[in-house]
Amino acid sequence: MSATDGVEVTFLGGLGEIGRNMATIEIDGRIGIVDVGVLFPDEEHLGVDLILADWSWLADRGDDVEGVFLTHGHLDHIGALPYLLRDLDRTLDVYGTRLTIAFCEAILEEWSDLPRPRYHEVEPGDRFTQGPFDVEAVQVSHSIPDGVAFAFRTPEGMIVHTGDFKLDQSPLDGRPTDLAHFARLGDEGVDLLLADSTGAESPGHVRPERTIGATIRQYLSEAEGLVVVASFASHVHRIQQVLDAALAVGRRPVFVGRSMVRNMAIAGELGYLDFDSDLAVDPNEVDRYDRSELIVVSTGSQGEPFSALSLMGSGEHRRLEGGEGDLVILASSLIPGNEQAVFRSINNLSRRGCTVIHGGVAHVHVSGHASREDLILFHNIVEPEHFVPVHGEHRHLRAHAEIARETGCLPEKVFICEDGDSLVLRDGEVTRSQGRPTSHVYIDGLLDDVGPALLRDRRRIGEDGICIAIVTIDTHARRKAADTVVTQKGVVFHEQADDILDAARKAVDTELEGLAAARFEDTAAISRHVVQALGRFWKQETGRRPFILPVVQEA
Repeated sequence: MSATDGVEVTFLGGLGEIGRNMATIEIDGRIGIVDVGVLFPDEEHLGVDLILADWSWLADRGDDVEGVFLTHGHLDHIGALPYLLRDLDRTLDVYGTRLTIAFCEAILEEWSDLPRPRYHEVEPGDRFTQGPFDVEAVQVSHSIPDGVAFAFRTPEGMIVHTGDFKLDQSPLDGRPTDLAHFARLGDEGVDLLLADSTGAESPGHVRPERTIGATIRQYLSEAEGLVVVASFASHVHRIQQVLDAALAVGRRPVFVGRSMVRNMAIAGELGYLDFDSDLAVDPNEVDRYDRSELIVVSTGSQGEPFSALSLMGSGEHRRLEGGEGDLVILASSLIPGNEQAVFRSINNLSRRGCTVIHGGVAHVHVSGHASREDLILFHNIVEPEHFVPVHGEHRHLRAHAEIARETGCLPEKVFICEDGDSLVLRDGEVTRSQGRPTSHVYIDGLLDDVGPALLRDRRRIGEDGICIAIVTIDTHARRKAADTVVTQKGVVFHEQADDILDAARKAVDTELEGLAAARFEDTAAISRHVVQALGRFWKQETGRRPFILPVVQEA
């Protein structure tokens, strides 16, 4: 694509969901990538570890990728970087702030065989070029330090991508969203704004992060037993307030969870976290202290089944156990889709006698995303010519689109897009383009893209069970050569299995006896008949159709 053809923006993830954030901007045939995040699975994604954007078309044009621009260090914006490096199989120029790059380096420590990126550390206010990309970083406040928006000045007009942001004007690090900088960009003329939509449905303004500190300190001052605070491992500002409160009441922190230990070490080393590391207690030494002297800072706020918090609730943690008189504070948001897991964790802890405090009952969490009134102010400052809401479920995107229209953006210049959609900016005007094929890529351990078909099979096995039929045939004699074997798991109780499996074997044998001899020369045909016979049988006997696995072997 040449400059005369326009600048193309393509959305690969993050539209219609919370996570998997990724978009591309193409100028003169060169591609810039804004964020490369993961989506964490919920209960319907059986066995899946991570969900990525489908960038197969991008991998085919790997040599055209000019650089990666990361807005901040949350995993839903940087977590897929190793997979991108692997698939493109080349060194990439990666731009981000100091903490963002440090978190990327920590992730890549486990990928020793990958091409290493060329990191470029940026500060808010920096303006730099990479190939045809003229980029300016703008300071934003979020629930993690060192967040930035990016302004791309292109031959066809200016594109601004906010990343995740809120309008906290008194953040702990003293670095609020730079509205004056955004105003200057607005005066210059923002032709296309891509802005965070997660909080668009929430009325009013987001409360400052620092207001949580007093609540946490109050609970800690009244607690008599062990205190556990669960939060995201990247939420440095939240953990800072927990540590400040712990110091004030004389409790020593115990960091639990691999990512929590790693991220707090990084944040402390880089100066983003202020605490005396000598006060920290190793989890293996907690028995040396009275429970009232400790505060456990843990992962697991989303009910992750193998997190420290979940193991404490089930009594399976090797070193820590929740009990009567203990206090647990869930100091984070509830990610949509995790409700059942979180409530299960809360109930397990409550059953053991713990008092559980969460955002639904106390002021222990504030959002990292601008609410409705904040977004109205932001749009009035930037005054974009065209607008696309990004980062949010579809309801969030629609709510943000309405805000854009209410603040003066013409309805025909507000675009609600989905993953795979493309827009073209040409001479300051935006139109829809053809788009790119896209889907979810499911990562299961070492398996790449296990795909929706496999997930459907797993779901079916989980819901209806599995029936395995082993049939031995003689393709030369064109007949069955041994007794049929039928077994099952999860279809019927074992006490009922003998009689019903004997009937299932007879159903298969009856099906095979009715076949012409020539059919026994084709093992695939025999497999189909076995599946049909057992499908009819189980439907008639149980009203359900389990996953049927035929094994046809030649004598």
